Amino acid sequence: MADGRLYIGTKRYSSWSLRGWLPVRLARLDVEEVVIPLAGGATPAVKAVAPGGTVPYLEHRGARVWESLAICEYCAEYFPALWPADPAARAHARSIAGEMHAGFRELRMAMPMSLFRPGCAGAGRTEGALADIARIDAIWREALGKSGGPFLFGAQFGNADVMFAPVVARFLTYRPELSAEALAYCAAVRTHPLVSTWYDEAAAEPAAWHLPRYETAP
Repeated sequence: MADGRLYIGTKRYSSWSLRGWLPVRLARLDVEEVVIPLAGGATPAVKAVAPGGTVPYLEHRGARVWESLAICEYCAEYFPALWPADPAARAHARSIAGEMHAGFRELRMAMPMSLFRPGCAGAGRTEGALADIARIDAIWREALGKSGGPFLFGAQFGNADVMFAPVVARFLTYRPELSAEALAYCAAVRTHPLVSTWYDEAAAEPAAWHLPRYETAP
């Protein structure tokens, strides 16, 4: 019997669910995965299971965790390598993970995550989104310059990468201009086995779960 459940939303669209799913899988927590089709906002189906009315929501060995960054921290209790071992690097990783969690609203609004949305190259380039993209590119270049890559803090895919994985997905869909370092980082994240699994499982979701506004060219 599994040790709990992880509730997530539609994999094609749910950026926050990806941020909850990745650390759970990296930490190898034995939980049942429950996917709830999203329809925009806090739906009754999500409110019925999650204390905060949002996904992801993790139940594991008596713990109830309903916020993505909190799930990252919880999983690091079981798999400490999700954060860098060096205190200064760990503080840096937590700082940029927190900045991602709290910010970049313009990017979120202009370029919603939709893994297979056609005709998006060049779309969503509002002034605010471009400012967010420039800041993210700078964050990545600084971290990669210190660590040597391929991930933000070296060879290990960790919680900082988890927080930025949906941004990578957005960039792969909307194709904004990025530095060479950022493009290489996007390629590394996309080819990580767990990210590839997420894409494969998203592609296999029922067509009835698709939302037309996220499946047509913007």
